[in-house]
Amino acid sequence: MASYEIDDYLVGLPDDQCRALDDLRRSIVATLPEAEQGISYKLPAFRVDGHLVAGFGAFNDHLSYLPHSGTVLPALHLDAAGYECTKSSLHFTPDHPLPDELVERLLQTRLAEIRGDD
Repeated sequence: MASYEIDDYLVGLPDDQCRALDDLRRSIVATLPEAEQGISYKLPAFRVDGHLVAGFGAFNDHLSYLPHSGTVLPALHLDAAGYECTKSSLHFTPDHPLPDELVERLLQTRLAEIRGDD
């Protein structure tokens, strides 16, 4: 995995999406500076100890945070907090980016899942 792959992905996006996803990237890296950056499933992704822990992508009508797990988002009850979620993606827009505190909670929840913490 290589960080330049994420750079290449972001360059092709509209400015507002690029800025929002670059901010998300900075938030992920601030929380997990040891994470390897690259592309997985054609989208930016982050690995820790070989495990996918986070990713993101730009789509026509939203941006998505991807925890690479079907249990992280339901465990945090983000739909009740007003976020639009599927089982495996959290949707947001450039006008309403994800707060750093939420990104940290998402990452810590995923890492705990990988470690098998209860």
